[in-house]
Amino acid sequence: MKKIVIFASGGGSNAQAILDYFKDSAKIKVSLILTNNPQAGVLDRARKSGVAAMSFNKFAFAKANSIHQLLKSIDPDLIVLAGFLWKFPEHLVVDFPNKIINIHPALLPNYGGKGMYGIHVHRAVVENKENESGITIHYVNEHYDEGAIIHQAVCELEATDAPKDVARKVLELEHEHFPKTIEGLLS
Repeated sequence: MKKIVIFASGGGSNAQAILDYFKDSAKIKVSLILTNNPQAGVLDRARKSGVAAMSFNKFAFAKANSIHQLLKSIDPDLIVLAGFLWKFPEHLVVDFPNKIINIHPALLPNYGGKGMYGIHVHRAVVENKENESGITIHYVNEHYDEGAIIHQAVCELEATDAPKDVARKVLELEHEHFPKTIEGLLS
């Protein structure tokens, strides 16, 4: 059985899409959901799905090695960042080479980097009058949004689209493509 650990910071709709996709799988399971936000909706989603979950602080994540040790004990086949807003520490990237992936709500290399998440990305896309946007699933390295691209999917934009319209279109792509890409990586 292949094991996934999901990191999320918010409501967890991508985590839910992954949970739903693999809930009856005999080959792949979500072993744990971790969040840096003790109020995150993803904790309720994990509880309702019967998946172990916990929150942690920056010290446990980057300095105390608590999360590092937890990950080593689980030995996940894939670590999935699904709306996780903190930069992954370099020592974790080194210890889990090509096992950490992220989904970004834009077509990288455009609209990536520090501070480019959620509505900030969609606002920038609209302000630049782009006629398309999309998602990028990529490996995580020591820099924000610069790891090797695994998969991209595109959505067309209308001149009248507001940032919330772009967000809706991009989220549909995320829910459709993220679980399938994970399955492909683990097959």
